[in-house]
Amino acid sequence: MGLYQLVFSIYILASTFAVSGISTAVTRLVSEQVGKETRRSIRRIMRRAVMLSFTFGIFSSLIVFLFAKPIALYGLGDMRAVPALRILSVGLPFMGLSSCFRGYFIARRRVSNSTGAQLFEQFVRITTIVLIIGSFSDKGISASCAAVMIADTLAETLACGYLAIGYMIDKRRLPTVAGSSQKQGFILRKMLRISLPVSAGRYLNTALHTVENLLVPNCLARFSGSRERALSQFGMLKGMAMPILFFPASFLSAISTLLVPEISEAAVMRQSDKVIRAVNQSMRITLLLSIPVSALFIMFSKQLGMLIYHDEQVGFLIGALAPITPFMYLESVVDGILKGLDQQVSSLKYNMFNSVVRIVTIVLLVPLRGIRGFLLIMIVSNILTSSLNVRRLLRVAGVRMRWGQWVFKPMLAIATSVVTTKGICRFFENNSLPMIMVILGVSSVILILYGILLALFGCVGINDFEWFNMRRKVKPLGNTKKGLHKI
Repeated sequence: MGLYQLVFSIYILASTFAVSGISTAVTRLVSEQVGKETRRSIRRIMRRAVMLSFTFGIFSSLIVFLFAKPIALYGLGDMRAVPALRILSVGLPFMGLSSCFRGYFIARRRVSNSTGAQLFEQFVRITTIVLIIGSFSDKGISASCAAVMIADTLAETLACGYLAIGYMIDKRRLPTVAGSSQKQGFILRKMLRISLPVSAGRYLNTALHTVENLLVPNCLARFSGSRERALSQFGMLKGMAMPILFFPASFLSAISTLLVPEISEAAVMRQSDKVIRAVNQSMRITLLLSIPVSALFIMFSKQLGMLIYHDEQVGFLIGALAPITPFMYLESVVDGILKGLDQQVSSLKYNMFNSVVRIVTIVLLVPLRGIRGFLLIMIVSNILTSSLNVRRLLRVAGVRMRWGQWVFKPMLAIATSVVTTKGICRFFENNSLPMIMVILGVSSVILILYGILLALFGCVGINDFEWFNMRRKVKPLGNTKKGLHKI
């Protein structure tokens, strides 16, 4: 897991270059044209976007493939990563094209296409790993890591084909209302105006994240005196504990993805009331959902570590980071809203500032305090970045934070629910029931009580169920890789 997470850092950096902010530009531009119903302009936007995405993808692929050995030697400090790096380079052009098509489907509100592609991609990835990992694992860690990258590359390639077929079918359904279409030169300039600031910021931001991920194992090794132990701790944190913490955010990530075209269209139409309603509802729902998730992770951290990974240290990592899950989830949703309001540059500035501070503190603190020092850095930095992004959103959208309804009452509700169910928890444990039944049973009771208390406190109402029902019709899967990398 430690070696894979090192390779994954390069994977994220290379994929950032391959994607190059084109997806955000496609979503914004196609959303504007959907409102105007100009079929020809949408097709021109997509032609330009595909051309740019494929060009950036090929360039990124060549860089990683040709310089795999120097990257592994001087960047990762582990030559076992060379085969995996060369394999991942093959999928980068397809990743760029996939992001372009996903941006189109999000703008068209046809998120089922993107959802289907992600489900298909995960199915191919998992099936391939199950089929080949056994024969590769006998050849060592390097071969095992390469096997995972083979599955990733194959999944990315086939998912791109899935999305391309969906686009070819959907473009025939575009409206044919007469109207003046935009010229290709104007489309390219507008696309670059949106994508270049996003890309430049993402390049620097992702590069800083990559530097951070490469520094952490080295600094942990200086603390423990063992490179293998440092890689193991890094793998447990990034590859085992973080996916568990971020799993419940899939639904919220779906909401943030849908908010980009919705808010972009409202901003273009100067519908400020619609923007304010979307911001209010999104932040409120995010906090109402993330606060009980945080409490359950704190309550069952040790049990989850043992149940899923048979490792108490993973449970310790889950419990240490559980209190900041509301900040992590809120940042994910706020990031999507800021993009819809053309405020992506501000968000990237905050993230880059945060990355620089993290790198400096990692170099100074982790060699002295080890994994506990890195956990402290993660906690402080995530709170800082989330607070800065929320502050910017509230100012731009003209929304006020409702601390009582969004934070204090939900915290009181979940605290009351947890204290009330202590007796039930002891009952389950005394009857020697399987751990999975204890976790599911107690969590269900806590969440039911929490929902009742929220209704009594006036934090939820009938309108919320209508809002959820509207979004249930278009539920994309959350981009887990992106979310985990940001953390």
